[in-house]
Amino acid sequence: MNDDGGVLDRYASLADDEAAFRAACDRPLPSVVRVNTLAADADRVARAFDEEGTGYERVDWHDGLFRMADRSPGTTWPYAHGWVHGQEEVSCLPALALDPEPGTRVWDTCAAPGSKTTQLAALMGDTGTLVGNDTSLGRLSALRHNAERLGVTNLVVDQQDARNYSLNGLGFDEFDATLVDAPCSCEGTIRKNPDAFDTWTLDHVHEVAGIQKGILRRAVQATRPGGTVVYSTCTFAPEENEAVLDHVLGEEDCAIVEWDCPLESVPGVSEWNDEEYDPSVAKATRVYPHHNDTGGFFLAKLRVGGADEGVAT
Repeated sequence: MNDDGGVLDRYASLADDEAAFRAACDRPLPSVVRVNTLAADADRVARAFDEEGTGYERVDWHDGLFRMADRSPGTTWPYAHGWVHGQEEVSCLPALALDPEPGTRVWDTCAAPGSKTTQLAALMGDTGTLVGNDTSLGRLSALRHNAERLGVTNLVVDQQDARNYSLNGLGFDEFDATLVDAPCSCEGTIRKNPDAFDTWTLDHVHEVAGIQKGILRRAVQATRPGGTVVYSTCTFAPEENEAVLDHVLGEEDCAIVEWDCPLESVPGVSEWNDEEYDPSVAKATRVYPHHNDTGGFFLAKLRVGGADEGVAT
């Protein structure tokens, strides 16, 4: 059993079934791979797994996801050939929500090590321009490795602080769509990182929330009118989720729009610890571990001002 140090007590009032929520957080996370459609389709991957005797289960809500039975994904033949990539099931949601068009200009603000970035590249058909940005050289090395293994060629790797990101040198001055999968307190990863709460502090939650606000504001500023920004975290903390949205809605010209989540989920919360947020944060999506046997996750889809000019999808 994970010792959460009382962290999960903070969210007892948010969970629809506290006992199920806590029990799910104590269970190991299933191992999942995503099919890299730049190299193979799901049926070909399934045949390859069958041929080598690798156990799996097809995920019912997404044809390109496999839950692995008893083998590390990295030891399989399809992985070695770049046909699949290890990616948590719920982690696939942000790219699906952003749904970038082929040939467009897309910014992944916090890209490394690249699971969502390479998923975006596949959705774009490896066309257009995909800018994968991060601050860590070590993590960017992992991003490059994953992109090369999966055959991604439309990726531009950059190293900047996303809070004051400059488009100088890119050849254009705004993006069609932007993903902000923000650094966070990682509370929702407790199932795969049992020590995630060992160093958890409320001060860190507040500190990282400040960073998240800066990144999301810059994302809105750098995305064209009518374009789409997706904000996501793997934390339960409203300070890092709804409060960040509330802040940016008050500072930038954008609005949260409805998104039909393919997983069981609940709306964002409009009140927390005597704080009230913009009512539209209820359009955000919260995914709890006990809903779909996944990690915890938060996601919101925003339209940048100028809705009449069309929305980048």
